[in-house]
Amino acid sequence: MTSPPNVVLDASAVLALLQEEPGADEIESLLDAALMSCVNLAEVIQKAEQHDVNTEGLEYDLEALGIEFRDYEFGMARPTAELWSMGAGLSLGDRACLALAKTEGISAVTADGRWGATELPVDVRIVR
Repeated sequence: MTSPPNVVLDASAVLALLQEEPGADEIESLLDAALMSCVNLAEVIQKAEQHDVNTEGLEYDLEALGIEFRDYEFGMARPTAELWSMGAGLSLGDRACLALAKTEGISAVTADGRWGATELPVDVRIVR
């Protein structure tokens, strides 16, 4: 990573980038200062495999693009769990992303418009 991290990427943002969907250009411009939880990396791999994409080495390709991956650690459990009360159907992956952003004091980037329907304790950028 060439710049200090200033965003945490949600799985939906990375999938939008990989699938060249709307918002991909914006996400690409953030890669050199992006963090991602390994929980969200697992989501990306699983969703890609669901669509018959060969994911061999995908995590290394994403790392080469500039994404810094963070392990999901013991101290993340409580902030992730506490976000459940926010509602909006936030999945475990969504909450892991938001908890990492909150812990790091930086923005979360997503392509999931549902995040805009809930007041969250983190700055959220929705890319489409």
